[in-house]
Amino acid sequence: MTEAAARHAPGTPSWLSLLAHDPAASQEFYHELFGWDYRQGPGPGSAGPHFRALLDGSEVACIGQMPRGRQCLPAWLPYLSADDADKAAELVRLCGGTVGVGPLDMEGTMRVAIAADPSGASFGIRQTDTRPGARMGGGPGTVVWNELVTHRASAVEKFYQTVFGLESEPSGEHLGAGGADAEPDRLTLTAHGRIVGGVRGVGDELPHDRGSHWLMYVEVDDTDAAARRVAELGGRVLLPPHDTPYGRTARVADREGAPFAVVHTGRRGS
Repeated sequence: MTEAAARHAPGTPSWLSLLAHDPAASQEFYHELFGWDYRQGPGPGSAGPHFRALLDGSEVACIGQMPRGRQCLPAWLPYLSADDADKAAELVRLCGGTVGVGPLDMEGTMRVAIAADPSGASFGIRQTDTRPGARMGGGPGTVVWNELVTHRASAVEKFYQTVFGLESEPSGEHLGAGGADAEPDRLTLTAHGRIVGGVRGVGDELPHDRGSHWLMYVEVDDTDAAARRVAELGGRVLLPPHDTPYGRTARVADREGAPFAVVHTGRRGS
């Protein structure tokens, strides 16, 4: 499979989007933290303006305005690739999930929807053969891992298998934690043999105010410094920096409470 085909394989995270109550403040926060710059343009799931986050000229994410009247917490959503967004949306409904937006056409180059799995975790669906996805795994300031944090991993395993054709297997280690003994309820998700993300069951430790959610991990040069910077910028440190088999990581939240993680893996940018 070519690199381009792998990026569009069903179930592969190919885009990241944040709907914020104050997009300007969010843009400032992530610019100061990761060095992102912005270009205005339409974005998935909202009629309001969206701003594409750029790093060294490459698109890495999107920040947009939370629609008025929508009663939901700001959160980063991964958009999972699909060969047919309409079919994927129908499978979401048949498998116990919900579709909140779309499917709808965007920019004439892709078809998207926003959905939630049976545990309530929101995510996007993205169908395109022509538009490149977000730059991922390309060094500091880019997303290197996407993980679903939920009550019990096995409860959503079949959902992602059926909707996107993802395969899963037990995983003792990944970016999310420090080892098999610490958190045994974990799955690695693969698409055509390529690792594309993970699922972590945390039981009663699942945040009651947020519930199941997808968590993005962004590469940084120094995890401890990044965590301190989050707090200086008005965000919060949810889990202090700690070592894992894949690098030093910390779970944090931005000014509006959208959770994400920072990690130093030591990888070189592509």
